[in-house]
Amino acid sequence: MSEWDEEGGPPQARTATATLPRKVRSGRVRLKLLVLSGPEAGKSHVLEPGRTYVLGKDSTADIVLTEKTVSRQHLSLEVREDCVLARDLGSRNGSLRDGLRFSELELGPGSEWDVGSVSLKLVPQEARARSLLLSSRESFGGLVGHSRRMREVFTLLERMASGTSDVLIQAETGTGKELCAEALHKESPRAKGPFVIVDLAGIAPSLIESELFGHVKGAFTGAQTERAGAFERASGGTVFLDEVGELPLDLQPRLLRVLERRQVKRVGANEYRTVDMRVVAATHVDLESAVDKGKFRADLYHRLAVLKVVLPPLRERPEDIPFLVDHFLRRMGRPQGTLSDQTRALLAQYPWPGNVRELRNVVEQVVNLGEDALPEMTPPGGLRAARGRSTPELSLPFKEAKERLIDGFEQDYVRDLLARCEGNISRAAREAGIDRMYLYKLVKKHGLDAGRSGGSDG
Repeated sequence: MSEWDEEGGPPQARTATATLPRKVRSGRVRLKLLVLSGPEAGKSHVLEPGRTYVLGKDSTADIVLTEKTVSRQHLSLEVREDCVLARDLGSRNGSLRDGLRFSELELGPGSEWDVGSVSLKLVPQEARARSLLLSSRESFGGLVGHSRRMREVFTLLERMASGTSDVLIQAETGTGKELCAEALHKESPRAKGPFVIVDLAGIAPSLIESELFGHVKGAFTGAQTERAGAFERASGGTVFLDEVGELPLDLQPRLLRVLERRQVKRVGANEYRTVDMRVVAATHVDLESAVDKGKFRADLYHRLAVLKVVLPPLRERPEDIPFLVDHFLRRMGRPQGTLSDQTRALLAQYPWPGNVRELRNVVEQVVNLGEDALPEMTPPGGLRAARGRSTPELSLPFKEAKERLIDGFEQDYVRDLLARCEGNISRAAREAGIDRMYLYKLVKKHGLDAGRSGGSDG
């Protein structure tokens, strides 16, 4: 089946109906609907309080969207005093938020959702729709890409690098968080200073305090000498706090003081020391969700997220895959013809749950071991399954063949992954190197046994 039918939706849209959380209320703010994609991309519609608008492909709709994946009467928007109530009108391709289909949902300023394959967003009427200018670059430090998504990211990073404010990088595992932080440092006024990396996920909890803030002699057993912490060692430069979401709750107030006052106190010391550095933090977890669960301080999150950049996963920018493959081949001193067209096609169709890091590893392995090694080095149901299914599908239209290939891979991979991890979603996400919420969505999308897997968080 094709990725989108003219009047028939994707499999996940028909089965992944979910009860979604209430959205931020709009209060008395007048709202405007922005069309972000499709033939009407760039258009906006002011929503008058007290009115109900019908969105659809029919010429009689209040807001006409001519994209073929939109039904004739697809969605209604009831503009209330404190929110906008969206109701799906029995559309074939569905109304979706974060990949999950809904029948009714309250929306507020900043809300984004899809009708068919058209993306929409609510913004305050006073706000002007702004789109980032696309950078002319195809790389920023070690980050590489020429897609629109990445060039928008490069524009943000260029502006952030020249400033002095701290930065939060939100990204899945394998997308290049450390490369991003290092590039921000190297293109900043602090480039001549040190770049100090602290991997909070790789340090024993009992040692994190000393690693960050330092200690005085005799502060604890084994403290034979004084030691400066990461913030002091980075004087004049940048500290990169990788996986800041792993910082213990009791140490978060101390990090907040560092960010707000630029002061640290070594373990066992009585006085504070002034430090001069910039902090770039990164995480693969949803810190807003961690705040809601009481696992991360709200004041620290808001302080970290003053400047925030989100690195898109590779599956959301597939047009970058051939570009990245050529980039890795050049780094290895190999010509583009090193990989066959068939292998390149398989690489382009694979969803890469491990993102750019996984793609780089596969390219290096194929170059070193030969293309016959391709099926042997991937997880069960991975590229091996893709290669096995690819030949009979080559006569199909590209989008249909690609959809079948990816759906089959996802279903096989997730089923096998859950079996290996005994249904434990958290463990499965760690083993696969993907975000837990994305794994939940894959489980729901393919109708797998979410009951058994969803209950364990260990």
